[in-house]
Amino acid sequence: MIDTGSNGEKRFMAVPRGPATIAALLSFNGGFVDAVGFLGLAGLFTSHVTGNFVTLGAALVAGHHGIINKIIALPVFVAVIALARVAGGLMRKRKLPALRIFLVAEVTLLFAFFVLAVWLGPFADADSPAGLLTGCTGVAAMALQNAFQRVHFADLPPTTIMTGNTTQATIDMVDLMLGEPGTDRARVLTRFRRLAAGIACFAAGCILAAGLYWLVGFWSLAVAVIVGAVAAILRRDEDRPGPA
Repeated sequence: MIDTGSNGEKRFMAVPRGPATIAALLSFNGGFVDAVGFLGLAGLFTSHVTGNFVTLGAALVAGHHGIINKIIALPVFVAVIALARVAGGLMRKRKLPALRIFLVAEVTLLFAFFVLAVWLGPFADADSPAGLLTGCTGVAAMALQNAFQRVHFADLPPTTIMTGNTTQATIDMVDLMLGEPGTDRARVLTRFRRLAAGIACFAAGCILAAGLYWLVGFWSLAVAVIVGAVAAILRRDEDRPGPA
């Protein structure tokens, strides 16, 4: 970004980047893609497994469609994580930029999800071949995010599952308010801020996705592709050496 000072001189402003910024973008996408998948694919949660168990049980009892996509989502999720783990190990042995490659791969999968959803959707039956292909592509994208986040952002809160984040944030908030003995206040405050930021970004993604899906349907997924691309670009720029 360029800022013009009071004397008319142009100077460059630093763009926020680094692991925390990338994790915030990933959290936004976690909520966004999950919400669109839920609304457009008969309650399919693309980002995590727990919700699919719940909605699968509900679909079985109520007799709704979308049963097969939730059953298939689990092996797809597991397979992508396993492949990512193996690929990550191979890339590290060859000293390749694994995180950057994973971010680009996720953007590619998100773009494929977007194209398939717009081209083949909307889906009267999420268990149709077109619906299953589209849903599995979205699940693959978010499974990959889960996998590399665990490895490359292990010190940061999860970007797709907010239950544990909310629990820890509440505990940290209480400890900070009560001044519990033995509390490392600086460390707890840093963790609380990261948790709160992740929760806020995830919630913002969910809310924006719901509004955009209501307006433009699956075209809303273009936002997730753009956000993912920004995260990949920031990572690329971060890897570049600075000026001497």
